[in-house]
Amino acid sequence: MSKTTRRALLLTGAAALFTPAIARAQQASNIELVPSGVVTSRNASSFVVPDWRDHFPSLGVATIIADTKSRALHFWNAAGTDYRVFATSVPKSDELTRRGYTKIVRKRVGPTWTPTADMRRRDPSLPEFMDSGEPGNPLGTHAMYLDWPAYLIHGTHDTRKIGRRSSSGCIGLYNEQIAELFAITPVGTQVRLI
Repeated sequence: MSKTTRRALLLTGAAALFTPAIARAQQASNIELVPSGVVTSRNASSFVVPDWRDHFPSLGVATIIADTKSRALHFWNAAGTDYRVFATSVPKSDELTRRGYTKIVRKRVGPTWTPTADMRRRDPSLPEFMDSGEPGNPLGTHAMYLDWPAYLIHGTHDTRKIGRRSSSGCIGLYNEQIAELFAITPVGTQVRLI
């Protein structure tokens, strides 16, 4: 076999391997990460579209992968026919970031907020409790609770937080997008934070 033929064979094989990843990235580039009318900076340098098969044996009732590096949440429905991606806020530091497998155990429209003892130790000015809809409630309009205590996927009224390291451990989305995700995410959805 000549060098040219071997080289062509290798290049064709490499292209075949990368084509699905390129197609997923092109598909993701057509998805609106930010609600219309909201101005934000982009974090495209570390954005990748994960393959759920790398993390779970099946899609279960639904699947979420929250990527703290690219600050994006990926959702697949049970049939794999609905894939959506959302820009997120992520924890402020690695010490506050929990990674691993969990699941959605309950959901709430209009969540109340009780800062943890650690949060109040770090910031004594925090209130002991904030009611639903109260100005400054960092949980926004909807919350989905993980089976890890005090970890949630929730909305935020402060749109400056999206795309940044700004939370005390939770994954935050724009209020419009958490409402969309909330509507399609059943309790029992498997979640992986990477």
